[in-house]
Amino acid sequence: MKMGIMFLICFLLSTAGISETLIKVGDAKSKKSNLALTPFNNVGTNKSAAGMKAAADVYQSAKRNLELSTYFNMLPTTAFLENTAEVSIKPKPSDPAGFSFDSWKKIDAEFLIRSSYAQIDNQLTIEMYLYQVAQSKLVVGKRYKSSLDQADQIGHTLANDVLEALTGVRGSFMSKIVATTDRSGHKEVIVMNLDGGEQSIITKDRSVAISPNWSPDGKKLVYSIYTRRVGSAQMNLTLFLHDIKSAKRSILSNRNGLNSGASFSPDGKTVYLTISKGGSPDIYKINLEGEQLAQLTKGPAGAMNVEAAISPDGSKIAFSSDRGGNPMIYVMNSDGSNVKRLTFQGKYNSTPTWSADGSKIAFAGQIESYFDIFVMNADGSGLYRVTTATKSNGQRASNEDPSFSPDGRFIVYTSNRTGKNQIYISSVDGSQERRVTNDSYNYFKPKWSKNLE
Repeated sequence: MKMGIMFLICFLLSTAGISETLIKVGDAKSKKSNLALTPFNNVGTNKSAAGMKAAADVYQSAKRNLELSTYFNMLPTTAFLENTAEVSIKPKPSDPAGFSFDSWKKIDAEFLIRSSYAQIDNQLTIEMYLYQVAQSKLVVGKRYKSSLDQADQIGHTLANDVLEALTGVRGSFMSKIVATTDRSGHKEVIVMNLDGGEQSIITKDRSVAISPNWSPDGKKLVYSIYTRRVGSAQMNLTLFLHDIKSAKRSILSNRNGLNSGASFSPDGKTVYLTISKGGSPDIYKINLEGEQLAQLTKGPAGAMNVEAAISPDGSKIAFSSDRGGNPMIYVMNSDGSNVKRLTFQGKYNSTPTWSADGSKIAFAGQIESYFDIFVMNADGSGLYRVTTATKSNGQRASNEDPSFSPDGRFIVYTSNRTGKNQIYISSVDGSQERRVTNDSYNYFKPKWSKNLE
């Protein structure tokens, strides 16, 4: 599985005077910026089909990511007034063979990305320039190098660089999604890109794997699998620690009963999970050797306490509990003290997840017979609904298992609106939505990694 960055990124040129944010985070809800992304010019002597394909892959990858960002109205190539293949990627008059800003102003382009590529042996070099059209000025320019078979990774990084230059916040396009799927007839752990591509199967246990989650550095996974206890016919939900690079794993917790719903502390040194020990499920803290460090909840009165989610600064834990009757979202200090109930509406609230800055919590809430994704401030205020979807028969679909993107712009979740549990991504305000998986299988509990650059 390709998890590391297999290419070099070389800083090329950037205008030093830009101190303002050209696009404010959140502006996409009211207005998208017109962006022209032109096909890449081949400026090298090698015209191989492999190089052309790799450059086209970079272009398509960058285009998909920038569309997904929700900030841009991508201008169609049919609207371009210039033949971009016949002019250079730099403007006149600095380059006599360059493009004219006027031709882009006439089609109301606000930003323009011009790029070129060259192939030398098995290496692809791409130069990218991002321009602000109305001011006829360069925003940022960069050079990327990659082997041909890793070229699509450049597209993810290029899109991240564009978003960072325009909004001041780096994009999430080098991150990954982990989930479980039944595509093999069993529930196995799978990792994929944000567009659903490059799917890699992590487990092949022919059992039921649930609730995978990332370590902060993206190098490890935790997940639970139903296994048989040694010397017994009894099935046990066992927590595993999985090293992605080596594909080696170890049992992290195999206490009697449930060992699941795990998440790492921000420093990656401890894990919070639900353990039942054959009785009521409670939240515990263990180290990476599986040693119990603390029991953080205890009921009350046999209540269920599950789905611990750690705040980005490690100070708080959000979780689901039925201690007040129906399962609702609660928050407590990381040592288990100062428990506070955050949600009071709906029949069943579950799977809380924190935004990257710790200011918001998303969760799945059951209203009638269906679930939707909700977001609230970390103190429980400002609650709003993100998703609304219907099935082909007109009935309401369920949207569940949210997870924030590392830049806080998006939420990934599952929805059964097609008849199968598929993965979707939505902007946090719910104004933009995109389907990630598009097949006849089911997916469960997606979790978004941090950027893996």
